[in-house]
Amino acid sequence: MKRLFAAALAATLCAGIATAQELKPLNSDSEPDRMDWSDLDAKLGPLPKLPEGLKVGGVSKTLTNEYWRSLGKGYQKFADKLGATVAYQAAQSEGDQLGQLTIAEGMVTQGYNVLLVSPQTDANLQPVMEQAKAANVPVVNVNDAVIPQAEHYVGNVQRDNGVRVAKWFVENRPNGGKVAIIEGQAGVYAAVQRTSGFKSTIEEGGKFTVVASVPGNWDRQMSYDAATTILQQHPDLVGFYCNNDGMALGVVEAVKAAGLQDKVVVFGTDGISDAYKSIEAGELTGTVDSFPVLTGEVAMEVALRLVAGQKLPRVVATPQALITKDNVKDFQGQGVDVRAVLMKATGK
Repeated sequence: MKRLFAAALAATLCAGIATAQELKPLNSDSEPDRMDWSDLDAKLGPLPKLPEGLKVGGVSKTLTNEYWRSLGKGYQKFADKLGATVAYQAAQSEGDQLGQLTIAEGMVTQGYNVLLVSPQTDANLQPVMEQAKAANVPVVNVNDAVIPQAEHYVGNVQRDNGVRVAKWFVENRPNGGKVAIIEGQAGVYAAVQRTSGFKSTIEEGGKFTVVASVPGNWDRQMSYDAATTILQQHPDLVGFYCNNDGMALGVVEAVKAAGLQDKVVVFGTDGISDAYKSIEAGELTGTVDSFPVLTGEVAMEVALRLVAGQKLPRVVATPQALITKDNVKDFQGQGVDVRAVLMKATGK
């Protein structure tokens, strides 16, 4: 099966050479053709009338991670306002690349009007791009791997996740020290950018040293094991940055098991509810929340505007914020309207 998948991918990539020449490989963090999520209504006006019987297909990485379930809730929330039908499906695991591709290709065949896809790697859903293009089905790449030939992308600035955490270390640990990174899946755009943003920013002043940067593959247990080894090798470590919250929560357990919770800080990325609970409990130091429900709403709006025939920039950037015990109540709790809080932060 893997051989067939590789052959299909190679054939599709070859077939897409002409398209590749017309469309530069996407770097979603730096693509100049972009718009902020908060400007959609102001710059594009109200959503145009949509065709009747509209069917939207959402293809997720996995539903075992709360982030991706929350993204799907955002899709559904926005679609419900307009009466659009949404099917949200995912592969059996975060490593089932062929399963995810099969789901996406099936949705094109079944006549869905637009696809919202969150690829497991930068390459595994490339074959569906040409299939969808031939069927005149728009595809929106929604966090966090990036298909190089994606015409439309919705998501946050991945590099900035790591940058924000590094700046916290610089401001709050002025003496510097040893730090470690638990990366996501090797080679995936989001993991590469988050890691690079943290590493380059924290090493700028010369006070911090990254003593380890190892893949945790988005897996909590693997990250626990990796952190345990790192702490044994570097008991004087001052902190960890993890590419997602599931891994960060595994690292928190490793830090507690080593009896170092008063010395070693841990940061994650994504803003899942368990991360918020851990921050409030004084265990996880912080997370960079990328607001998956709101991201899902924005992505659905972009998808429906495309179906309605509007021209949009290649990237629509969604918000993110560093959450610690100092501001956790601003973003979660009864009566908190996250969209309103974030819109206020933009000055709009």
